[in-house]
Amino acid sequence: MARAKVNGIKKSAILLMALGPTVSANILKHFSENDIERISLEIANTTQVDVSSIEDVLDEFLLLSQAQRYMLDGGLEYAQTLLEETLGGKKAGEIIKKLREASQIKPFMFVRKADPKQLTNLISQEHPQTIALILSYLEPQQASMVISELPDEQQSEIARRIAVMDRTSPEVLKEVEGVLKERLSTVVQQDFASAGGIQALVDILNNVDRGTEKLILEELEKDDPQLVDEIRKRMFIFEDIISLDDASIQRIIREVDQKDLALALKGSSDEVRERVFKNVSKRAAEMLREDIDFMGPVRLREVEEGQQRIVSIIRKLDETGEIIISRGGEDAIIV
Repeated sequence: MARAKVNGIKKSAILLMALGPTVSANILKHFSENDIERISLEIANTTQVDVSSIEDVLDEFLLLSQAQRYMLDGGLEYAQTLLEETLGGKKAGEIIKKLREASQIKPFMFVRKADPKQLTNLISQEHPQTIALILSYLEPQQASMVISELPDEQQSEIARRIAVMDRTSPEVLKEVEGVLKERLSTVVQQDFASAGGIQALVDILNNVDRGTEKLILEELEKDDPQLVDEIRKRMFIFEDIISLDDASIQRIIREVDQKDLALALKGSSDEVRERVFKNVSKRAAEMLREDIDFMGPVRLREVEEGQQRIVSIIRKLDETGEIIISRGGEDAIIV
C-alpha cells in the first residue's frame, strides 16, 4: 500500500520533533514568522508519529545532505550522476529539483542545524585553524554563540585566524566536513517510536528566547486560543516556583490571594511549602499553616484551580518584567 504524501510543513515538524527540543528551538528561530506558526501548530496537533514516517523524513534529510555534499565535490551534474547510479533516475531527479529550488549551497550547511553548545563540544579540541574555518562558514549568530563557549585563551586566536583567512582548497573543506558530519551524526542518531503533541511544543518553547516564544503564542492564539491556553498551563506549573529566586517569590506572594495560596500549598510538596514559608514573616507562615490545617479535605480539582490562578499571576509578572522565569536561549542574569 502506497504511503500518503507528506507536505513540507509536516516534514519539518517531524524532523524537529525527532531532533529534540534543544536543537529544534535553535532551528525554529531561523524560519519566517508564517512558517514558525504553521510548524508549531503542526507539532502541537501531532500526538504520534509512526516509525516509518520518521525514517522517511530522516532518510530524505540525509539524502539531501548527501546530495549537497556531491555538489560541493563536483557540481550539480556530478551530484545528479552519483544519485542516479545509487537511487535511480526518478528519485535523483526529485532531489536535484529540491536542491535547485533551495538557496545556494555553501560548505558546512548541515552544521547550521546543530545546537551551538553541542557543536562547541565537537570542535573544541580541534586545531584553531580548523575551528576558524568552520566558524567562518556559519551564520554570524551561530558562530558568535560557539566562539563565546570556547575557552578565553582560544577566542582571540581563532578570531585572528578568521580575520586573516583567505581561500581554502576544496580538498581541505571536504576532509573537515566529512569528519565533522560523522561526529555530528553519532550524536543525533536514536530510535523514535512516537513524538509530537502539546508537550513537544512546550519543550521547544521552553528552550527558545522570550521574543520567539511570544511570537509563536500570539500567532497560534489567533487561530486556536484553547490550544495556547493549554500550552501556557504546561510551560510553568506551580511546583516550578522553587526555581524562582527569593525576591520573585516574595513579589508573587504579595500579589496572590491568601486563600488561593493556602489552597495551592495544600496539594504541593514539602519543598514548595518550605520555600514559600521561608519568604514570608514568621507570623504569616504560622497563619498559612493554620489555614492549611483547618481547611480539611479538599478536592484535587480545587487545588489545581487554585494553583493555576497563581501560575497565571506568575506569568503576568514575568511578561511585565517584574519577575524572571529562567528559560533556554536567554542571557544569564547577573545580580
